[in-house]
Amino acid sequence: MKKVITERDILKLEKQGIKVLLKTKDTIITPLALDRIRSSKFTIVEKENSQSESSANLNNNIEAAGRKIIIGGDHTGFRLKNTLIKYLVEKEFYVTDAGTFDENSCDYPDYAKIVAKCVSGGDIDFGILIDATGIPSAIAANKVKGIRAATCYDIFSARSSRAHNNANVLVVGAKALGEETIKLIVDEWLSTHFEGGRHKKRLDKISELENEKDD
Repeated sequence: MKKVITERDILKLEKQGIKVLLKTKDTIITPLALDRIRSSKFTIVEKENSQSESSANLNNNIEAAGRKIIIGGDHTGFRLKNTLIKYLVEKEFYVTDAGTFDENSCDYPDYAKIVAKCVSGGDIDFGILIDATGIPSAIAANKVKGIRAATCYDIFSARSSRAHNNANVLVVGAKALGEETIKLIVDEWLSTHFEGGRHKKRLDKISELENEKDD
C-alpha cells in the first residue's frame, strides 16, 4: 500500500521537533512536501519494506521504540551527526536533530546547551554530542544541572559511563575515532543500564555538589 507524505505531515513532524523522515519504495512525497523538507533541512532515511512492518506506520514505530534521543554537534561533527541520525533511526529510535545543519564554523557550547537542556528537562531520554575530540562539549553540557555527560573512547568507557555513572549524554570526538568505532560505542552506551547500588550513593554525592551554594 502506498503511503503519501504531504506538506501537512512534514509540518506536524516539525512541531514535534522531528527532523528525520523514514521512507520506503512505497512512499510518495508530494512536491510541496519535498520543498518543505529541503527548506527545513530534514534528513531522509530510506528503509526496505518488511513483512512485519508497513510503510504506513514506519514513523510511528520510531516513537514506539520508547527511546527518545537528541543529537547535536559543531561543524567538526556535522557529517558524523548525519550518519548517526540515519543509523539510529534505522534502529527505530526517535531522534531529534539539534544542529548544526552545515559545516560552517560554529560554537560547540550552543549545541551542548540545547542537548543538555532537553535531556535535563525530561522530554528526551538521552543526548549525544559530537565535536572534534569529545572533550569541550562534555565540559559545556555538564554545566547544566542534572546532566552527566561522558566522553567515551571505547566500549569499556561507554559501558562504565552508563552502568556506574548513569550518564545521560554521550560525547564522542569525530576527529579522535573512526565512524565504525563510534557506532560500536553508541550501541554499547544505549544498551547498557545503570546498576544502582553503591553507584547510586556516589551519584547522590555529585548531586549534593550541584546543589551547594557558593559561600
